Order: sequence, then structure tokens, then C-alpha cells
Amino acid sequence: MIVREVETSDAENLANLIKQVDESSQYMLWEAGERDIQSENQLKMIDGIKNAENSTILVAEKDNELVGYLIVIGGNAQRNKHSAYIVIGILKGYRGKGIGKQLINKLDQWAANQNVSRLELTVVTKNEGALSLYKKLGFEIEGIKRNSLLINDEFVDEYYMSKLL
Repeated sequence: MIVREVETSDAENLANLIKQVDESSQYMLWEAGERDIQSENQLKMIDGIKNAENSTILVAEKDNELVGYLIVIGGNAQRNKHSAYIVIGILKGYRGKGIGKQLINKLDQWAANQNVSRLELTVVTKNEGALSLYKKLGFEIEGIKRNSLLINDEFVDEYYMSKLL
């Protein structure tokens, strides 16, 4: 397994990965087919993120196939550029195999070199696997976003979590 920063040449593969994760995850923000993910759009996103000091995209690659991603969006203002919001997605067949841990460990190394000292995320309170992983890797619950998402006609809460580096 290789965990690395995304390259512009990954745009099409990243677009396909994000589509597959959206289709197979019940807890991601976007439902399957809800957004139009094109490789051109991913290329623009990759270029924009690569030009920001406090943002990046990490990808997990196995046998020349992207199987996971971690998007890091850093704050834009002087007062919050030390902080970054993260989104993680892993292909269904690869979940629970340590890829999330590898992505977050690589993120910790990257953040230390970019003067990012706060990582934050949201996670559906029912997503026990992700919640367990985040806690194990040092994230703490800061609060609850009540009725944050509507999934299968049911309102669900999300935890707001952070990790100080």
C-alpha cells in the first residue's frame, strides 16, 4: 500500500474513486449520483489544492489502483489557516483494513510540515467504525450537530471532532 499526495495525473482515477465511494457508503454527505464528478473538475480541484499551503489530497494506492482518499481543506483567513477540515473516503472492499489509519498518519506528518496544528471533521454518530478509528488516532468529540443529515428519510446526528497536533 502506498499513501501519497495526489498528482494531476490522478484526476480521472480520483473522480472514479469518489463516485464509487459515494455509491457504496451510507454515511457520506453526497448520495450516489447526486453530484456530477468529472475528471476535468477533479483536475481543477487538484490544481487549486496543490496551490494552497495548508490544503492537500492524500490517496491510498494498491496495485496501481486508488482505493482511498483524504481531502484536506485548510482555512483561508489568517486566524484559521492553522486549521484544516478533512474528508475521508475508502472503497467498500478496503474498509476496516487499516487504510484510514495510514491516511491519517500520513496527514499528521504532512500537517507538521505545513504549520497545520488543528484537524477537524464530522462523522455520523452511527458510523461506529469511523468513530472508533478517529478516537484511536487522537480525535476528540467537540460537539453534536443535531439532525445534521437526512439519510433514508431519517434525521441523523453528526459528531464534530478535532485533533490538536
